[in-house]
Amino acid sequence: MVTVKEVYQAIDHAASFSLAMEWDNPGHLVGDENAQITGVLVALDVTDSVIQEAATRGMNLIVTHHPVIFTPMKKVTADSLVYRLIRENISVISAHTNLDIAKGGVNDLLAQRLELGRITGLEPVSETDSMGRCGELSRGMTPPEFGYYVKRRLNLPAVRYCDGGKAIEKVAVCGGSGGSLLSYAYKMGCQALVTGDVKHDVMLEGERLGVTIVDAGHFGTETIVVDYLAELLCGNFPDLEIKVAQSNRDVSVTI
Repeated sequence: MVTVKEVYQAIDHAASFSLAMEWDNPGHLVGDENAQITGVLVALDVTDSVIQEAATRGMNLIVTHHPVIFTPMKKVTADSLVYRLIRENISVISAHTNLDIAKGGVNDLLAQRLELGRITGLEPVSETDSMGRCGELSRGMTPPEFGYYVKRRLNLPAVRYCDGGKAIEKVAVCGGSGGSLLSYAYKMGCQALVTGDVKHDVMLEGERLGVTIVDAGHFGTETIVVDYLAELLCGNFPDLEIKVAQSNRDVSVTI
């Protein structure tokens, strides 16, 4: 049978954990690396619903993008996710900024979903790797038209945007919280930035710089990686039951 360690190694081969940002905490975070896997549930986050689904389906490994342990823990109490995972004997592997940076990972998937061409890196993090991507649209769009385009391509109920006042041909993308990359988008000559969790002051600065910012949400810009992870693991372990969590969802509701 396949072990947790073998799944970790398969993910590491596709998106080396060594690529992760210094402040990040990806990797095998909960459980026994030598445990034999009964099934894998893939989600963006570890939540109570995801843990319950894994337990109900008899799956003892959860693979996520967001780390279930991110900040230092001083205690593990009965109401915590980590306690419940240990009690249910469920292991967790999380691939976070390493998967953002890796070729073919979150940001490449986002650029591809928006059908960008001539894709390059956005913010260099080493001599060969970058956080975020930029690329070109096949045709120019107005800011409102581009906002609707992003909404449609990412299959979202709504997006927020600030109007940079320029026709959009070159676009920067960063899955998750990428407002801090606005200056890189501007320097790269992009007329738009697509990301999530954009603060008010960043929207104001985007308008001032003439860069349309489309806030498609943290979940909305990253959930595309869940299918990628499931397909990656299915390709490596064809005899293992691997499913995308039915409970993988955006808990934010637009009314």
